[in-house]
Amino acid sequence: MNISEAVSFSLQALRANRLRTFLTALGLIIGNASVILVVTISLASRDLILDQIRGIGSNLVYASYEAGGQNTAKVEADFVKRADVQALRDTLGNRIVAATAVMPSTDQIVVNGKVRQVTVDGVDENYALVRNLEILTGRKFDESDIALRERVAILSEKLAIRMFGNLEAALDQVIKINQLQFTVIGTFRERTSTMGQGEILDETILLPLSVMQYFMQFERIEPVYLQVRNAADVPQVTEEVEQILQRRHRPGASYNVQNLKAILDTADSIATVLTIVLIIVSAIALVISGIGIMNIMLVTVTERTREIGLRMAVGASRREVLLQFLVESVMISLAGGTVGIVIGLLLPLSVRLFTNQVQVPISPLSVLVAFAVSFMVGVGFGLLPARRASQLNPTEALRYE
Repeated sequence: MNISEAVSFSLQALRANRLRTFLTALGLIIGNASVILVVTISLASRDLILDQIRGIGSNLVYASYEAGGQNTAKVEADFVKRADVQALRDTLGNRIVAATAVMPSTDQIVVNGKVRQVTVDGVDENYALVRNLEILTGRKFDESDIALRERVAILSEKLAIRMFGNLEAALDQVIKINQLQFTVIGTFRERTSTMGQGEILDETILLPLSVMQYFMQFERIEPVYLQVRNAADVPQVTEEVEQILQRRHRPGASYNVQNLKAILDTADSIATVLTIVLIIVSAIALVISGIGIMNIMLVTVTERTREIGLRMAVGASRREVLLQFLVESVMISLAGGTVGIVIGLLLPLSVRLFTNQVQVPISPLSVLVAFAVSFMVGVGFGLLPARRASQLNPTEALRYE
């Protein structure tokens, strides 16, 4: 008996018990579909999380003053200054795309007849680029706005709508901040929301840094952002930023310099661990389905004892009997596995029919692994029943009732 004959006999046997075959393969269908879906969901979740983090700013490094001495004058001297930001630009050169400073404050303005506390940030012309802001209407600050200390402002999306009804209506409006009038030249929003964890809140006004400086009791940049040109340079640039700031200030002053790499690595590690855990759960489902295949095949061997004895009596070898039952087990496993893989692929692919905004990644490796596992389950859990069938005594098998 060759492989083709074994496959032919196996198909005949499986067709004779179609419902049993389907129920036996159902475990593999569910298990393999689960593996594909688990890997797909894990990849999609990881990519979404990483994209959201990257969306805050590409290769971002940020620094601010952390601690100092007890003397107020010393503390004020330790704050990051505009001169420090320029020193970072000069020292790091073409290793960074840009560096930008933020001078945060608050003020009270009238919104719909009510006085509201809003965030007012002094920024420069590089801020929108480094912080990955989306200018919705109007324009961002340019070099002349900073150099000439222009009284212009950019409003956050939600604040502009609350004050003027819509974004277009906000342009060229005059608002009063710190008793001075500013003309609104644009509106913005974060491409990726920082959920109020940064200097940008729902109600935020951006002013030129050179103007904002006059409203402050003392000069304080918090934080300074740097966009590194190459991702590989981020750790080194992070160290250099801290060293430059410490060299430019008194000993003992401490600066908190961080980057998004640690957050990205943590998110990636969490996603990897989650994937492994979910795959283990799916693997348990596959093992359970394999045990089901072995159980059904053992029952099949018992039911077909006389058939096995008859085959041996007419010349079939033990190896051929083993091969036939092993092929049946593998065919059940592969059929169920293939259907499970197809279902596992169709579900995430169908998402693309409803929206183009969600990219669902498909892992070819997960398909190969699922198929390989199906084959191994068929062989591993089908070997015992096949071996038992091949070891039956032909004479006793023929007498079996």
